[in-house]
Amino acid sequence: MDGGKSGLWLNILVFVLMVLKTEGYYVGITYVENAAAKGAVCLDGSPPAYHFDKGFGAGINNWLVHIEGGGWCNNITTCLSRKNTRLGSSKQMVKQVVFSGILSNKQKFNPDFYNWNRIKVRYCDGASFTGDVEAVNPSTNLHFRGARVWLAVIEDLLAKGMKIAENAMLSGCSAGGLASILHCDSFRALLPMGAKVKCLSDAGFFINAKDVSGAQHIEAFYSEVVTTHESAKNLPSYCTSKLRPGLCFFPQNMAQQIQTPLFILNAAYDSWQIKNILAPGVADPHGTWHSCKLDIKDCSPSQLNTMQGLHLDVSLFLCTYPRRQANTNCHLLLSLVVLVPHEIFLYFFGCIRGLYIPAYVIKENVAPVMRAHTHTHTHTHTHTHTHKVN
Repeated sequence: MDGGKSGLWLNILVFVLMVLKTEGYYVGITYVENAAAKGAVCLDGSPPAYHFDKGFGAGINNWLVHIEGGGWCNNITTCLSRKNTRLGSSKQMVKQVVFSGILSNKQKFNPDFYNWNRIKVRYCDGASFTGDVEAVNPSTNLHFRGARVWLAVIEDLLAKGMKIAENAMLSGCSAGGLASILHCDSFRALLPMGAKVKCLSDAGFFINAKDVSGAQHIEAFYSEVVTTHESAKNLPSYCTSKLRPGLCFFPQNMAQQIQTPLFILNAAYDSWQIKNILAPGVADPHGTWHSCKLDIKDCSPSQLNTMQGLHLDVSLFLCTYPRRQANTNCHLLLSLVVLVPHEIFLYFFGCIRGLYIPAYVIKENVAPVMRAHTHTHTHTHTHTHTHKVN
């Protein structure tokens, strides 16, 4: 990466840190200590964890549960590689994380959810909280118990007041955004009958598309995730009864059947999907796509056309999805045409918790399905502060 590009990302990083310093504040970690007795543990056998900032005032009985992202592990080798990291062990998680954006407690930055109970669920199972393998191989000591972790965390929150929730929203980013889709209806089922419940998937709509070599790389990868974690029994039965379980990890094959109102926010040109679904390294052994994946200005006309094909695959489903499911709406960030490092992409454009979704998105797309305030005619806004990209 040349000096100009390095300087650009450095400036972006400085801006991100300035936003966090101005808006963010630290929230301590909570370990679900009694979860281990139920076998609900992270990959390394440590207890699950979350960060919880209590609601106050009019938001005391409203709950926002946000699921952290972090990819997946698809076999013993890749799961071992994350076992002793924050994505596989609560022992490796920082004791405090910054809450900002949709998790902020400041009305100025988060006018709709600032006084709600706000929770960030830490991600430590590697399968979007779907796995459940009873046996533990003593040679690896890997625990594939994501589904149990999910239930243990929710039960802990129910005991802390969520059992009398009036309004609740399940959100998530990236792999957590996929989890918010997969668990949307089960989240609703665990809450009080009269509660208003919605779900928000932020950068979690991963598409099943062929890579540049013509192979179904992501389909094979997800199938391996589901097999390794024995996730099939925790995926929607209306999907697994018709398709192979691995295909039910793709929202395009199961989201239309979700009964709980669901809002999908996804970039039209998702940098992670371009780098890992469209042009993964295994499909590009000569590095033809390397420069293109770093900077769109270095893409050839044929590469741009290929990227446009992925964009159309995503758009084809998302832009017709609301017509098929009255409870669902979505928005593509059509202006996002710059490929940026995934970590920065996540902050600014998905799972971002730091920048607002434009007001017109709220009024035209979110408001009709995201009503969650106690006042009947007040609309909620999913404030993730999205800036327009020119």
